[in-house]
Amino acid sequence: MFHPKLFFLALGFYTRLPCPKNLDYQQLPRSAVYLPAIGWLVGMVSGAAFYLAAGLWPPTAAIIIALAIGIWMTGAFHEDGFADVCDGFGGGYGKQRILEIMKDSAIGVYGALGLMLLLLLKVSLLGSLQTRMVPWVLLAGHSFSRLMPLLLMRRYPYARTENSKSGGAMFRPQIADLLFAAGIALLPFIFLPGKCLFALVPVVFASLWLGRYFDRHIGGYTGDCLGACQQVAETVFYLSVCALWTSI
Repeated sequence: MFHPKLFFLALGFYTRLPCPKNLDYQQLPRSAVYLPAIGWLVGMVSGAAFYLAAGLWPPTAAIIIALAIGIWMTGAFHEDGFADVCDGFGGGYGKQRILEIMKDSAIGVYGALGLMLLLLLKVSLLGSLQTRMVPWVLLAGHSFSRLMPLLLMRRYPYARTENSKSGGAMFRPQIADLLFAAGIALLPFIFLPGKCLFALVPVVFASLWLGRYFDRHIGGYTGDCLGACQQVAETVFYLSVCALWTSI
């Protein structure tokens, strides 16, 4: 069942977009089930930005503009988590040191290089697709990739014991929550060829592998880990779609 207040909590926490005031922020953790719906919104706006920009500039420039719009909408929320994970797991040894590095607001070499390579890969992959398909792939990628953090939240515990800015991550979705979120996440695939459903398999596999990796090294996940999971899942989706496009 759709709960508007939870949706607006998710909108206010995961994007820069305005939302109603006087919301019950004690319910913020539960709003995570609307992550795929936030992906719908970000994907639609990014896809529309690409469509408009592609009428004026080359496809590569339009893709960069679309990615920039998505990053602005979310305040680089997930990209920041990905960079922190690169720094933490790239330069840290042992749980406490990894968590300390991830909590540091400064970006290091691992984070900068990881983020740069990730964005370059997205531009390259989306640029290899037919122009008419890019908006729909963006929509599906943003939506489905935001389902993957919920799988980690279901399977693993929260790794930090102290309070943190990512307290919204401290939530264990129930099966009904996952089914609801999955329904939202899969809706964009009605706009894509049926073969694109095969792209979901490597996305789920990569996300579960990432969750297991986090759990082995820090005993669970953090908010940064969830952000990294979303970014990796989105990129693996683009990789898989491009591979399907050329091989099937």
